[in-house]
Amino acid sequence: MTSVPEIRMQACNNAPMRASGRYVLYWMIAARRPRHNFGLQRAVELARRHDVGLVIFEPLRCDYQWANDRLHRFVIDGMQANGRAFSKAPAKYYPYVESSTGASKGLLGALAAEAVCVVTDEYPCFFLPHMVEAAADAIDVRLEKVDSNGLLPLHSAERHFSVAHSFRRHLQKELRPHLEQLPAPDPLGGVQLPAVELPSTVLKRWPAADFQALQDLSLLPIDHDVPTAATPGGCEAASVHLNAWIDRQFGVYEEERNHPDHDVTSGVSARLHFGHLSVFEVLETMAGREGWDVSKLTGKTDGRRGWWGMSANGEAFMDQVVTWRELGFQWCHKHPEDYGSFDSLPDFARTTLARHAYDKRPYIYTLEQFEAAQTHDEVWNAAQRQLLHEGRIHNYLRMLWGKKILHWTESPQQALEFMVHLNNKYALDGRDPNSYSGIMWCLGQFDRAWGPERPVFGKVRYMTSDSTRRKCRMEEYLQRYGRDA
Repeated sequence: MTSVPEIRMQACNNAPMRASGRYVLYWMIAARRPRHNFGLQRAVELARRHDVGLVIFEPLRCDYQWANDRLHRFVIDGMQANGRAFSKAPAKYYPYVESSTGASKGLLGALAAEAVCVVTDEYPCFFLPHMVEAAADAIDVRLEKVDSNGLLPLHSAERHFSVAHSFRRHLQKELRPHLEQLPAPDPLGGVQLPAVELPSTVLKRWPAADFQALQDLSLLPIDHDVPTAATPGGCEAASVHLNAWIDRQFGVYEEERNHPDHDVTSGVSARLHFGHLSVFEVLETMAGREGWDVSKLTGKTDGRRGWWGMSANGEAFMDQVVTWRELGFQWCHKHPEDYGSFDSLPDFARTTLARHAYDKRPYIYTLEQFEAAQTHDEVWNAAQRQLLHEGRIHNYLRMLWGKKILHWTESPQQALEFMVHLNNKYALDGRDPNSYSGIMWCLGQFDRAWGPERPVFGKVRYMTSDSTRRKCRMEEYLQRYGRDA
């Protein structure tokens, strides 16, 4: 097994490793999977080096913002799948679901007290960076964070990218060597490690998750008004879904992906967000289907699409899952405190939106009206109902969804607030760098000034439901998510 690249590992504190530790602790918080996982791979490397056992600790808090049945169920599905995957592995898997606010306080410290080292996931968004920072100060043993987020390591680029074209050009010039340093598909495969058990005092105070009891989420202090979605979570379901999509719909992806009636988009976003699927597995699967390897890269460095050396469908999909997704990750990494703020928008967007801040809006809706899909617009309401019922919006309509919230709110700042709340509360892939970048794009981020200048939007790109209906086949979609859906 190859070593984890240095550029993907960061020390979070100055504490030493504990020579007397009984195990290496992998604190699994973002890359929630047993495969293609640099964090797990690093933990295995350290356990082998120190000849100690490995504890894989996967927790789920109940006090994160927007915590609800939909998000909790998806994560718990993943924990159950991980339990099955690790059942025969040479490691101790310890899933913990917090039953009350603050119940997990002290748990990480108790586990770290007997650890050689703690390894966790680096993730540049939501509450996770602050949680890791707080943990680094609280424990007295070395804490490392490992980047498994994208094909391009977060720390490999010294600059930020304001548009997809410049980021794509950077990928074309810099990505190749990182494609030759991919994570091991199965970090625990063929590995022998000493058996390890958790301290009885830990298990008595913080019992491992009871998945049978957790079929009923009603006793947890989370929002029960957001129902679970039909999409199952977990590494097993993610792999099955990816392969089924490639078998059935990938062949018409480029031609049909913008037409809601056909719904041929990949549906991997939520699985990537929760770490049940990795972009490394996506690349491996695509390579197998396309007969592709690194030698097929075209060598283009002009920032234009079509440089992977894949089919038209492959090129279109990889541009979405790599260029656009990782642009968001790089942005959040470089702007940790303001990636979702109005002030982070480019100058042209802030200037033009301010100039038109007091323009008369054709409609003004409250957050409650948006949330209940109670606007005058059939297309927008259908997209919102899909979000309410399924935890997702068709990719093309997601852009329109955000643009019209800008059009129908009292100010662009309020539009941003509403978009973030609705997306993060209902979308399975919310609270993610890629979803923040999509929301901010609706306000001009990663875009340029457009003409003619229009009321409310100014020079920010304009979209309408009427033009969307002309461009996209969506009559079946509108029936599916109509008023009685």
